[in-house]
Amino acid sequence: MASESQRATRALDSSPSYWLTRFVILRLLGVIYAVAFLVAINQIVPLIGSNGLLPMESYLKQVSDVLGSDRAGFMRLPSLFWLWHSDTALITVAWIGFLLSCVVAAGFANALMLAVLWFLYLSFTHLGQDWYSYGWEIQLTETGFLAIFLCPLLDLRPFPRYAPPMPILVLFRWLAFRVMLGAGLIKVRGDEIWRNSTALYYHFETQPIPGPLSRWFHFLPRTALRVGVWFNWLAEIVAPFFVFGPRLARHIAGAVIVLFQINIILSGNLSFLNWLTILPALACFDDGFWARLLPGWLVRKAQAAAERTEVSKSMRATAWAITVLIAALSIRPVLNMVSPGQIMNTSFDPLDLVNTYGAFGTVGQQRLNVVFEGTLDKTPNDSAHWQPYLYKGLPVLLDQRPPQIAPYQLRLDWQMWFAAMASPAEYPWTLNLVWKLLHNEPGVVGLFTHNPFPNRPPRYVRAVLYRYWFAQPGNAQGLWWQRERVSIWLPPMSADDPQLIGVLRSAGWIPLK
Repeated sequence: MASESQRATRALDSSPSYWLTRFVILRLLGVIYAVAFLVAINQIVPLIGSNGLLPMESYLKQVSDVLGSDRAGFMRLPSLFWLWHSDTALITVAWIGFLLSCVVAAGFANALMLAVLWFLYLSFTHLGQDWYSYGWEIQLTETGFLAIFLCPLLDLRPFPRYAPPMPILVLFRWLAFRVMLGAGLIKVRGDEIWRNSTALYYHFETQPIPGPLSRWFHFLPRTALRVGVWFNWLAEIVAPFFVFGPRLARHIAGAVIVLFQINIILSGNLSFLNWLTILPALACFDDGFWARLLPGWLVRKAQAAAERTEVSKSMRATAWAITVLIAALSIRPVLNMVSPGQIMNTSFDPLDLVNTYGAFGTVGQQRLNVVFEGTLDKTPNDSAHWQPYLYKGLPVLLDQRPPQIAPYQLRLDWQMWFAAMASPAEYPWTLNLVWKLLHNEPGVVGLFTHNPFPNRPPRYVRAVLYRYWFAQPGNAQGLWWQRERVSIWLPPMSADDPQLIGVLRSAGWIPLK
């Protein structure tokens, strides 16, 4: 005779439902939110605090001056921090967000709690400046907004009385469609090496923060790397069109997208982007699918919930209203996606409800890296004893294995990956970084692995641009990297450098005397 779990599985197969789908989506969302708020707890004050690299208070004033008032600024960039923007406010909001995220990850969520989480994270995204300029920030706010309407207003139970509204699940599939297809189209249009299937010859070595397995992927046979590009096209160009298809096609499309994202997770450190991209793809799977993967007790709870479900007219009406809103707001992102001038990772409304996405439209063919170095010597030439500041993720030491960082994000490291491909003039906050290193400011120094000058600040700090590439595995020296010096990215500067002081004062980063 069939067991109780088997009977529950058959029942869920015969009448497709999405109780387990909602359960899994919300648990994963809770974990992603928790990681995102943990990053803020650890890094937000040295990045945008009152004495941060890009102080939020100065940014608020700039936005207010440009738009005419704080009220106009709030309407354009809604955030709690227009009302309260001290360091205490930043940490308090981050901790509240983290604790609420843990509750959701533990299995308890309602629309009210998810709305609070959404607006708390939106508050960081809108005023985080360079540090929150990544596509996954607005992707998280869009995902978090949709999740609000999966749940009853107040009922926190993992399996409440009301089933997840089908229109919201379709909107999750619509999000997965836009994220994946947008990423595929930007590659088709963006770089010849994607079109000729050689992009992965370079990507694993030149990506923002390589992981422990990145070198292994880099040295795979060229045929395997070409197949990897073809799998990319399958996941980003073909699979999205089947997320709205019949059950089997939808399951296959969801599985392709999830497997593709897992492959990226294994091969690098792209923050929580790939986990976040997996999340809407989970809406492709119904309870019959999950019943074969999840524990029997959980499957039985879902079956019991399906049997006693009640209809909520208010939830249904709200779901359809949100669907109409998302459809209207999708017009500009869709027009952008099909345009030959496609831009990626852009929001078209003040609440970031429907956005356009894309990643790695072009792939660098060499890895550049800026290394900050300090010295106590009186003469800051190449003969001085320069000691590097070691990043927590970016390579510096040649015998240092790339660490596993994701889904956590090192925001300084990410910005320095971009900065290495540009000039200091395009990243003026790097001068503020130098100033803080010259004064051993704990918050900013703490963004690096350790302080090479624990007893007294360095006399000079400079930044050197290097080209890095993977060393062959199994080399006699045990090296992970090789490098060559390209140029001085920032010349040696001291704490009494008048040019440095002048730039910082004009930017409002140090007080005028």
